[in-house]
Amino acid sequence: MNWITNYVRPKINSMLGRREVPENLWIKCPETGEMVFHNDLEENHFVIPASGYHMKMSAEARLKHMFDDSKYELLPSPKVPQDPLKFRDTKKYGDRLREHRTKTGLEDTIVSAHGTVRGVKIVACVHDFSFIGGSLGIAAGEAIIQAFEAAIARKCPLVMFPASGGARMQEGILSLMQLPRTTVAVEMLKEAGLPYIVVLTNPTTGGVSASYAMLGDVHLAEPGAEIGFAGKRVIEQTIREKLPEGFQTSEYLLEHGMIDMVVHRHDLPETIARLLRIFLKLDAPAPAALPAPVAEAAEEAPAEAAE
Repeated sequence: MNWITNYVRPKINSMLGRREVPENLWIKCPETGEMVFHNDLEENHFVIPASGYHMKMSAEARLKHMFDDSKYELLPSPKVPQDPLKFRDTKKYGDRLREHRTKTGLEDTIVSAHGTVRGVKIVACVHDFSFIGGSLGIAAGEAIIQAFEAAIARKCPLVMFPASGGARMQEGILSLMQLPRTTVAVEMLKEAGLPYIVVLTNPTTGGVSASYAMLGDVHLAEPGAEIGFAGKRVIEQTIREKLPEGFQTSEYLLEHGMIDMVVHRHDLPETIARLLRIFLKLDAPAPAALPAPVAEAAEEAPAEAAE
């Protein structure tokens, strides 16, 4: 126990009325080094205002941003075996799970919900990268499959937001088996005649990019997102060649025909709704009526011009 740090300093701070400053009060832009106030960043949906850099986003924040009026119905988390391999590295896998559940308030990396985007009913399935790097394990695989089943039962499209480092090594072959299982779920949705849209976020790599993340009817991506299977350094060491600048970014993949669109985060709800209306052959929403003062001014303008 450090007597000065644990006793003397808190005592002095309480006497002087000093407050502890939260560690995340200011966020540093990874591209420019600009410091941004956390509340301003949150209001801008975690996009750095000056540089446009898209920061990672929690599942809850993404769902609130996507759904109309931030209202949605969460789908239940599946109950699956915990630590089936009794895995241990620097700590027990069971302890690691409990630590991340306490830290994030989530059961696992996948959060699924049902609601509407610009009036179109959807099921959204979101990876939360803060839970063990968004890695794909038994619980995540089962949650994804149940989300597809919910979309089929509700007869509505599914929108996937992957953000993952790949399969969860602590679950070994059981984690890898989620790749074919989720692929079958994608095929079930397509056989039901329902659209499947994938929004690739930073990062989407490993087994996730080798399965359901690359099987959408349309692939959108956020600007600057890292998308690929193996990391750049691993590929360079394997092929013994230098990779091009910007390799595995969403812009590079768009240029080479691997994805369909790069869409700014602010425009995602409108873009997704527009695509789904085309797929589902729905009528475009009626234009909003002009406010009364504007309408009156428009009527008076020709009369004044005639005088």
